Amino acid sequence: MFGLFSCDIGVDLGTANTLVHVAGQGIVINEPTVVAMDRKNDRVTAIGGEAKKMLGRTPGANVAIRPMKDGVIADFQLVEILLSTFIKRVQKYPLFLVKPRVVIGVPSGITEVEKRAVTDAARMAGAKEVHLVHEPMAAAVGMGIPVDGPAGNMIVDIGGGTSDIAVIALNGIVCNASVRVGGDEMDEAIVNYLRKTYNLIVGESTAEQIKWAIGSAYPLEEELTMDVKGGDVMAGLPRTMTITSQEIREALDEPVTAIVDAVKQALALTPPELSADILDRGIIMSGGGSKLRGLDARIRKETGLSVNVIDDPLLCVCKGAARILEELDKFRPVLISSTI
Repeated sequence: MFGLFSCDIGVDLGTANTLVHVAGQGIVINEPTVVAMDRKNDRVTAIGGEAKKMLGRTPGANVAIRPMKDGVIADFQLVEILLSTFIKRVQKYPLFLVKPRVVIGVPSGITEVEKRAVTDAARMAGAKEVHLVHEPMAAAVGMGIPVDGPAGNMIVDIGGGTSDIAVIALNGIVCNASVRVGGDEMDEAIVNYLRKTYNLIVGESTAEQIKWAIGSAYPLEEELTMDVKGGDVMAGLPRTMTITSQEIREALDEPVTAIVDAVKQALALTPPELSADILDRGIIMSGGGSKLRGLDARIRKETGLSVNVIDDPLLCVCKGAARILEELDKFRPVLISSTI
């Protein structure tokens, strides 16, 4: 009877954003994975979008924290608070009456200790059942790819903290490569480049804006420029300067190269029969990082394979987690861990 009142929840617990899908409603939460704390009184003041606005701007004892690092939990207590808040927000009935079933997407390079941390955080947040699935597998399910078939599909999922590359066939990951490089490392590379080259200090949020406004992984047909405001290291005063997309491409070269090398590594490990499938089908890209201009062209050039970026790449892991819950018996073989 309680099953009639509880709701199944698919979660993409990402380094940059957390998405929650509720059965029958679709994706109802898509917010930054940020928690704002008042350290003086030891209480949470904001979660999600409101907390992200505070990054780099908080006074005194107030701090905005990103509790996920490189795709895994960096602050267990804050992740538990964040999950609990989101689960309560989408539940129709109090958690002491009914507890939801939850499927969470995690990086393919996650360790056993990290799996346990994610599972425990979800259980403490109020989940009745917790199932984990690798993000590339969840992305494939979310795209509607028949993961139980013998044909091979290569998924490149680029998130905020990790990039997961996996070749999927027969409900499993045949070979994979995972690097803890993603959107956060790209932002950090921009911050470091501007500091070293121009003695200009900018924050994470500004670096992210630069990345999406003029960043690229491959030469553009028409190069772009942007005025950037920051602090002068030498003078200690605010100033504005104009930077170009060529400069940001140079700044992003190291993290982009790490991602491309991981794709090559996964291709080198792929059995010949599946390599033939990938040659026919190409590489499929998902995750927020896949939206970086020219990243598909860079991978295409260096691998010689066709590369496709799906529509709404941010949503497919969450949609896949939700679909797995809808047909749990069918998709049970793709799960990597379950607690009931």
